[in-house]
Formats: sequence, C-alpha cells, structure tokens
Amino acid sequence: MSGLDDSELERIKMRKLMEMMRETSQPKSQPEKPVLDHPVDLTDADFDEFVRSHDLVVVDFWADWCMPCRFMAPVVKELAKEMAGKVAFGKLNVDENPRTAARFGIMSIPTFLVFRNGKLVDALVGAMPKQRFKAAIERYLS
Repeated sequence: MSGLDDSELERIKMRKLMEMMRETSQPKSQPEKPVLDHPVDLTDADFDEFVRSHDLVVVDFWADWCMPCRFMAPVVKELAKEMAGKVAFGKLNVDENPRTAARFGIMSIPTFLVFRNGKLVDALVGAMPKQRFKAAIERYLS
C-alpha cells in the first residue's frame, strides 16, 4: 500500500464508521420546498393546502372574461419571478372554483388575497400599477 499501516487504516475506518452513525442518528430535515417563480393555478380542492404550505402567499382571484384581470396577469407573473423564494403566488379562476370565491366573499375581480402563515392579512381589489401592487405585498415580508 502507499505507506499506510494497519493502525492508520483502522483509525480511518473507525472515523468513517462514527461519521456514518452520526448521520443516521440525526433526524432527517424537511426537504426544501421548491422555489416558485411562477403563479400556481389553484382549485377549490388544493387552495387551503397551498396557502398553509408557504409563509407568504398572494392569490389572484380572476376570470377569463375580466379585462382588468387580463391586465394584471403579466404583472402577477413578473412579480412571481422577482419575488421567488419570498412570496408564493397562486391564481384561482372564480368561475371554475365558486366555493373558495364565495368563502372569501369575492364580489369584484381581480381581488388579491394576501396570506401570512396561513392567515388572511389583506385584500387588494382591482387593477393597479405594478409598483403599487409590489409595495403592498412587500409590507408583509419580514
């Protein structure tokens, strides 16, 4: 061998064994949540889970026929990219998911509900400039 004696090999073997034992005895950490850089399409069925699984969530309540909603769609997409890792954006079509829209009393669209740690903290109604929208969301970043 390359100059290693048996006692040196035994020490290396023991060190590796101890490292392996430490690794297996430590509790497994939660897997990292993927960073969302796009709005996620939500339904009545997955809405609550999405809101609970992210620290800060903005949900866009919208419909296909709504022109202000169409105006805001690219803004939501841009902010999802810019704020990836800090804010999770969701989109909920009110025509296809009436239960969730009714539960939150959505009367006008677009409406943007802001959730922090699973709790509703703000509602922003109507189309608005990107910077104003972004500033309203940033208030909830720690």
